This record gives sequence, C-alpha cells and structure tokens, in this order.
Amino acid sequence: MSDLAPSVGCMPGLVVEQQLSLDDLGTPLCDVTFVVVDLETTGGKPVDAGITEIGAVKVRGGEVLGEYQTFVNPGVPIPPFIAALTGITDRMLAGAPSVTAAVAGFWEFARGAVLVAHNAPYDMSFLRGAGDKADLPWPGPRVVDTARIARRAIARDEVRNCKLETLSRLFHSPTPPCHRALDDARATVAVLHGLMERMGPLGVHCLEDLLAFGGRTTPQQRTKRHLAGDLPEAPGVYIFRNAQGHALYVGTSRNIRSRVRSYFTASEQRKRMSEMVGLADRVDPIVCATDLEARVRELRLIAEHKPPYNRRSRHPERQVWLALTREPHPRVVTVSAVRESHLAAIGPFASRGAATLASEALHEALPLRTCTDRLPRGPRRDAGCVRGQLGQCAAPCARSGDSDAYAVTAQRALAAFSGDSRAVVTAIHDRMATLAETGRFEQARSWRDRLESYVRASVRRHRLAALAEAEEVVAAQLVDGAWHIHVIRYGRLAAAGVAPRGEDPRPVVDALLMSGDSVEPGTALTEETDLLWRWLVDARLVRTSTPLSLPIHVGGEVADSLRRAREAAETLRYTADRRGLRPSA
Repeated sequence: MSDLAPSVGCMPGLVVEQQLSLDDLGTPLCDVTFVVVDLETTGGKPVDAGITEIGAVKVRGGEVLGEYQTFVNPGVPIPPFIAALTGITDRMLAGAPSVTAAVAGFWEFARGAVLVAHNAPYDMSFLRGAGDKADLPWPGPRVVDTARIARRAIARDEVRNCKLETLSRLFHSPTPPCHRALDDARATVAVLHGLMERMGPLGVHCLEDLLAFGGRTTPQQRTKRHLAGDLPEAPGVYIFRNAQGHALYVGTSRNIRSRVRSYFTASEQRKRMSEMVGLADRVDPIVCATDLEARVRELRLIAEHKPPYNRRSRHPERQVWLALTREPHPRVVTVSAVRESHLAAIGPFASRGAATLASEALHEALPLRTCTDRLPRGPRRDAGCVRGQLGQCAAPCARSGDSDAYAVTAQRALAAFSGDSRAVVTAIHDRMATLAETGRFEQARSWRDRLESYVRASVRRHRLAALAEAEEVVAAQLVDGAWHIHVIRYGRLAAAGVAPRGEDPRPVVDALLMSGDSVEPGTALTEETDLLWRWLVDARLVRTSTPLSLPIHVGGEVADSLRRAREAAETLRYTADRRGLRPSA
C-alpha cells in the first residue's frame, strides 16, 4: 500500500491527501453530527442565565438535518442597549418559554452531538448557568470553538479580525449574522465548513484532530499513541503503568479508548500529564457495567496504589475529624481517625483549616475547656485550674472545678456531635446578628463560614453512618431507558449491573444479590460511602435492610441556606468589582 492515498473529506468536492496509520484513527468528520448554537442574552452574568433567544442548526457531512429556534423569557427586563442591538423586546418575550423549558428543549435537540459556537466559552457559560439555576444536569458535550480555530487556521493578513461578521464574509455565508440567534447560527455553519476546507490539507480529518487543532504535541505524546490502539470503546477505568508495572495515573471514562487517545493529542495541555505519558509503558483497562461502578473502582485503585500523578483521593488516611474526648471533662480535639476513646465525632473535613472553623463554632456555642491538662475525677468545688484563674478558659471546670456544672456542658456538646445542631446554630446566629447590627459585616461573614463548616460536617457524618450501618441496600437509576442497579453493603458497593430497556429488571436484581461481594462492617472508604449516598439521592430504592434517615435537627436545611447565602454574597461582590465599587458598598 502506498504511504499516501486519496481521501474524500467531509465537505462536498474537497479531496485531500491523508497518511493512513494507526495515529489517524478517530471519528471521521463526515460522520460527526454537529449542533451549531448561538445565544442572545440580557448581557448579564452567566450564573443569572439571562438567555433571551436560542438558535441552533444540526449538520452532518455538509447537510442540514434540522434547526431549533425559540425565544426565552429570562424573568428580568431587557436592558435598552441590548434591545436596540438585537431587536428583541420585553413584549416579544412575554409568552416565551422559561429558561428551564427552553434549555431542556435545546439539550434534547442536541443530544449526542458535538456543539459548535463562535466564542464558545460565552455560550457554554450561559448554558451551564441556566442548567445550574434549573438543576439540570450538565451533559458534558464536546465543544468546538470556531473563533479559536480561525485564529490558527487563517493568516493575519487575510482578515483584520476573527469576528463572526468578518469570517462570514470571507466564507461567503448565504445568511449574514445580525445578532439574532438562528441567523448567527446559520452563519457559523458556513464558517465551520469553510474552516474545515482550510484544515483538511493541514492534516485535520477526524473529530479528535479538530478538537485538538492549533495545539502542540510533545515527542512523548506522539510516540506513545499506540498505547490506545487495543483499548475497548466501553465505560470503565484505565490505569497508566510504567515499565515496572507501577500505577502512574488512574482515571475513568464512558469511552476508555477515546479518553486515553486524548492524552496523546494537542488537546492535553497539562504539563504533569505530558510528563506522565512520557513514563507510561502500557494502559490497563477495566470495563465496568455503570458509571458509578467506574467511579468507585477509581477511588479504590487510587487509595490502594497511590499513583503519583493523581492529586485527589490518594491518602484517605489523612482525613480530619473533630471528636469529643471520653473523659470527665470532655474536650474537642482534631484527629485523623475516630476511636473508641472518643464519645462522638463529626466529619471528615476537607482540610485541617475547615476543622478549625467548625471547632471555633462549637467553642462559641458551648463553654468547653480548651486546656489539655488531665483533670482528676470527681467534684472539686474548692478551686479551678490555673487557666481559669487567669481568665484563659471559660469552661465551668476551669472557673470553679465544678464537675456538676460541666456535666451540663458535656451533655450539650454530645448532642451537638450526635445530630442536634440547634445549640450551635442559635449561638452563631445570635453572634452574627449582633455583629451585623454594629456594621461589622466581615466578621459576621467569618462566623457564617464557621457555622457552615460545622453543619456540613455534621450532616456528612450522619449520612455516612446511616449508609455504613445498613447491611444491604438495593437501588436503581434509569439511564437512557436502562436500569442501572447497584447493591450496597455496609457503605461499600458490592455489585453493579444493567437491566436493558424493555426487560424485566428483577432477574438482574436477584443475580446481583447472589453474586455480590461479602462486606465486613467498617471496611468501606469514606469517600466511597459519600459517593454512594450522593448517587442514592437521585436513585429509586428497591429494598433496604434498615431505614436510611438522618436526625431531624442534624443541620441539612441550615447548610443549604448558608450555601445559598454564600453564593449570593459572592455574586454581590462580583457585581461590585465589575462596577468598581468598594466590597462594602
């Protein structure tokens, strides 16, 4: 076979020469379905999801397959200068669908396609903001930015800039852009096709090349592309290993082969990953039945092998907890593991700093002792400790040695660790209100952060305990018409399977129960149990050995309200910065 063979490109009439090798394996551009999208907005922030119009064109192989256009009611007035620019007025949007309905309709239209946009980060940020605001899951589409490609494919002396209007004239678009979503999307289609003609002679013949166009690959990346050749196109886990067989990096993907291949293209710009690829000798795949099984296996493999190029989850033993000591005058201590010598504990925390914030919230609400001295058992009403006499400790035992008085404090502390957050919430709310009344808003915010750290740890501790103590939980989630079924035992994934669309899932459940792993209590990784709980929130329970419940006053509602307050405050600070105002304005 000749090294060079003619190949017909995606655009009609385009013939280029292409070197045929394993390195060029990928999805031919003529087989890719693209959805070219454009948004008109109110000009605000993406998190506000101020979309006023969505226009999209679906194309494949140069043929238009369909179009999508809708006005969107953003729920806020359109600024006058935006109305003058686009011609879209509040009256035109009066009966338009809501942002939630319009964006959901767009994702249905674009299902499974590669998205294309001119200055794609702008459009994607508004779509993501709309999804977050409406609790719509982000589908994680692959995205092509025609502006980014144009800056690399077109010579600077050919056009004065890479704006859509300029490029549409260059490529003779039959529809000129006019700041209306569908017309601008049609113009972007012409630009996309024109750029494809330009990139064919440059060696861009498949989707992977298009996504990576304009970057640079290292010699290590180019010489290691063969490692992806025999990998399965299936969901699961992949492990990069060196010549000695040691794990370098562990990752997950819905398509193992496609994901691993991306490490050998210019789309991979991370220096650490390029270094890892240079050391890699082979890639081991582990095919999984479901996405959840893949994520669980990833956590376990990272914890077991501690790959040097994985940054997260390598050291689960380094997690931090707050515990209440088991002694006559209990204290709050920061520990790396909860033991029988502790009355109760909350956590784990993401960092020691977060644990410190929660500890400060507890000490503000409860007069717990802060010294590390060993105090004798039994009442000592005649004298307090030296720290109490110096005014360095507010605990009752420090002031008078009164064990009976401290017993009340210890009881309240045990309740705060055991799922009753009311005492801490009330105390911190009172402190914040006092600070706010005197205009000390920054200090009030710092106490809000302390309270949020405490209630989040309280909720996490009790939901982990609820799942870790359940002997068996069977749950299922409907994904693309198929039931993804999982068996969880003592907080650890024991089995995973899929009941295909249209088939009775009960035989699959029975088979998983029979073949699932036996799990000993207390052997599950904390991160795995936490991941399983978050999956269960959106799943359907099939059966459970014990009820999955949390204490009524554990603090979940408070944690949600504090999170919303923090996000609102961040939005206000962002707006103030954009307008050049002082943060306190």
